Amino acid sequence: MPDDRPGSVAKVVLDSPLPRLDHLFDYRVPAALADQVVPGVRVKVPLRVAGRVADGWVVALADTTEAPGELSPIEQVVSAAPVLAPEVWRLARAVADRGAGVASDVLRIAVPKRQARVEQRWLAADRRPSGAIDADSGPLADALLAGQRIAALPTPHVVEAGGEWVGGWAADVARVAAAVAAAGRSTIVAVPDRRDLDQLETALAAGPAADLVLRIDATPPPAARYRAHLAALEPGPHVLIGNRSAVYAPAAELGAIVVWEEADPFHQEPLAPYAATRDVALLRQGQSGAGLLLLSSTRSTTVQRLVDLAWCTPWEIVRGRPNVVLTPDDGRGARIPSAAYRAVQQALTAGPVLVQVSKPGDAALKALRAGEAPVPIDAGRTAHELGRAFPGVPVLIADGEHVHDTVPGGPRLVVSTRGAEPRAPGGYRAVLLLDGARMLLRESLWVAEDCLRWWASAAMLAAPDAPVHLVGVSGDVATALATWRSPDFAARQLADRRELRFPPVVRLASATGPVHAVEDLVEAWAGAGADLLTRSREERGERAVVRFPTGAGGRVASVAKQALIRHGSARRPKPPAPPPPVLRVRFDPHEPL
Repeated sequence: MPDDRPGSVAKVVLDSPLPRLDHLFDYRVPAALADQVVPGVRVKVPLRVAGRVADGWVVALADTTEAPGELSPIEQVVSAAPVLAPEVWRLARAVADRGAGVASDVLRIAVPKRQARVEQRWLAADRRPSGAIDADSGPLADALLAGQRIAALPTPHVVEAGGEWVGGWAADVARVAAAVAAAGRSTIVAVPDRRDLDQLETALAAGPAADLVLRIDATPPPAARYRAHLAALEPGPHVLIGNRSAVYAPAAELGAIVVWEEADPFHQEPLAPYAATRDVALLRQGQSGAGLLLLSSTRSTTVQRLVDLAWCTPWEIVRGRPNVVLTPDDGRGARIPSAAYRAVQQALTAGPVLVQVSKPGDAALKALRAGEAPVPIDAGRTAHELGRAFPGVPVLIADGEHVHDTVPGGPRLVVSTRGAEPRAPGGYRAVLLLDGARMLLRESLWVAEDCLRWWASAAMLAAPDAPVHLVGVSGDVATALATWRSPDFAARQLADRRELRFPPVVRLASATGPVHAVEDLVEAWAGAGADLLTRSREERGERAVVRFPTGAGGRVASVAKQALIRHGSARRPKPPAPPPPVLRVRFDPHEPL
């Protein structure tokens, strides 16, 4: 039993992936460690299993316990740094519960690995609040500071920031973050990838919040990331930027959460419990009362559903749109129609031209350089055709193997796969969007809105009033791009999904593992309000996908967690018998079928 000292009981979450250990354990705080054991510190504690010692975090202190018998004492305080902030623990618990996951799995994403030397210097340093800054506020920042949830489209062209050119979206976010910081509050910004993060960092460096920026992502060395995490624990305001893990950054005085391109697949967490950035941001907004800005080049059906439910307010940051031209194939069988060739020819007199294609072109690039005639249909073949059509004009390929964040001004042809497009000073003088019909053939629940987002992202790299030619695509999705009315397109897509009972109108969950375990879970899910969508045999078991109303999420997740605990506690065959397949559950799989 605990002694009479206040706070003599520590509530500890173990660093264990086992579902059966996913709850708080009570430990006695020894008198010798009383000054060191505070919420947030890492500790080592004994387990009543073969004398093992486990790592964990102290979540809270209490005066009493309801645990029977005598409490085991904490063995060691690993560090005096309270690296697990209370708001991060609350978020981790909610994320795990929503996805039938384990809280410590979320904490491994949220809290970087300890770097002892960095931590020692931080503990010895004199920490002071960040200095006040002056920044113009505005209706959007005011709405976020009031706790509103907003869905917005950004400035649709590149802008100059500190002598460099960045996407208009980055400048929009930098203005919001500065205004929130001027009010004494912190902002968290999560973006899909390194290229977006670099743009955002450039935009922030050119504004009044430059000294408040902390980069929370995996790109810098581990010591740098841990240093940023510790700095985020200090009094703010801060501007915390990073990829999907940034949404877990500690920020006690949180004023705004911003997610750029929430529908981008890079926002899908590949580690259990697989929570997408958007869903984590919604949970954190609800817990913190901070404002939430879902900023995207196009409106996704998921966000449109939130708008329809009055959960998000639609917002127009700036009027205007790219000059999109729908260009049909001219029947000659050429990769680039005559009208598009003429647009390229005219634009090259003023500066660079961007050509977006669906496939990378490594092999074709080699053929182009060798002067060979037959080349594959990809970025390299397109570059080859353009190079022959416009002799003397430099041709540059941008894809996963040939990375270019920016290109210089002047006449040149830039052939890029979607998502790899460089930025040009002042924007491209023309943009060609090729392979659109091929992109739409991809098998995916989200193919139409994905294509619209890819095309819109490229279109926003054009100079104001420069033509953007969408080649060989017609119908609703093409009209949505030409009119720049993706919210209307998302609303129509959502209506179709409502009739079909497809996400995001409903939620999905998948179970993979031993046949008997999957079948038992599907039966239990049915009792919680889920119905079977698909079932298929796997190499060593079975996979099933169920769908359920969004309001049944708590029940469905609870049933799954109980099944995982039962399966994890079952006896395993002794060697040399092979271990049975593990039961795995995933909620909201991005590509479930």
